[in-house]
Amino acid sequence: MKESTAYKLGFIGCGNMAEALIMGIANRLMPAGDIVAYAPNQEKLAEKAKRIGFLPAKSLKELCATASRVVLAVKPNVIPQVMREVRDDLAGKAVISVAAGVSTKKLRDGLPASRVLRVMPNTPALVGEGATALCRDTTNFTDAEKQWAEELFSAVGTAIWVDERLMDAVVGVSGSGPAYVFLFIEALADGGVREGLPRDVALKLAAQTVIGAGKLLVESQKHPGELKDMVCSPGGTTIEAVASLEKDGFRGAVIDAVRACAKKSRELA
Repeated sequence: MKESTAYKLGFIGCGNMAEALIMGIANRLMPAGDIVAYAPNQEKLAEKAKRIGFLPAKSLKELCATASRVVLAVKPNVIPQVMREVRDDLAGKAVISVAAGVSTKKLRDGLPASRVLRVMPNTPALVGEGATALCRDTTNFTDAEKQWAEELFSAVGTAIWVDERLMDAVVGVSGSGPAYVFLFIEALADGGVREGLPRDVALKLAAQTVIGAGKLLVESQKHPGELKDMVCSPGGTTIEAVASLEKDGFRGAVIDAVRACAKKSRELA
């Protein structure tokens, strides 16, 4: 059993992202009992608390009083309202925001007496394979708090420090990227079903293909184009499929999706 930490980690919000982070952190870094969370829907919060083992707070004030470090994990459109409610209660505390598109300036303006850090994680943190970008150039975290934040998100995957000007691009690539990959897996499986594979077999093969390809890319450190060429035999089946994807604008569609996502993130700021 993990030893209790010297602090309580609080989550304001307990939606999909917060739940993924809580479960990942509780499994790898600290006991679930050292995590406290608040959400307006107390019934759902209680169900999640019972299943995962964290402490449910009955109010924002209770959470702020209990937690010495806090993660803001609510939708970007409600961040201003939440900051108004907790402004005084979070004075002097370290606060991490995982809200897409909410700039450090907006966080500092809303929580002037707190130390703030903007980050962008993604949902694979739930299984310890998240990709998180942390804003290095605009945070007023202490060096010790920066180290703690990096350890926190490294416990659920890969943590990378980037300049804030790149954060909208991060949202487009890794923050929202899992949705694109799930869409690709679903389409790949649909193609298999169309060719006669049972649905469960097609989905299992498609998912494992993506897992394996990603792992091969990371571990081999080869360029993805080189790995693609290794699969494409002259005049073979794979190059025929790649040619079809290129004809239908596969690369351009993905690039345009990243740009559209980044643009929306900038608009939220």
